[in-house]
Amino acid sequence: MEQRLGVIGLVVEAREKICDCLNAVLSDYGHMIVGRMGIPYRERGVSVIALIVDGNTDELGALSGKLGSLPGVTAKIALTKTGK
Repeated sequence: MEQRLGVIGLVVEAREKICDCLNAVLSDYGHMIVGRMGIPYRERGVSVIALIVDGNTDELGALSGKLGSLPGVTAKIALTKTGK
C-alpha cells in the first residue's frame, strides 16, 4: 500500500480529562508520527496539536478516527496526493 505524508490537526478540550487516552493512542501509532507540536491556548481553555505523519492511508485513517472519537478531541487530516 502506498505511503503518504500528511498532517493531523487536533483541537483538544478538557485536556486534563483526556490526556492519558490521547497519549496512549499516539503511542500506539508512534511508528507513523514524524513530529509533534502542541500549543496550549490557555485563554480559550484548549490545546492545539499538529502531528506530522507518514504511513499508508488505512493506518492514517485509523489514527485520525481513533483520535477524533475521543471525547473533547476534534481531528482533521490532510494528506499528500501521491506517496513514494
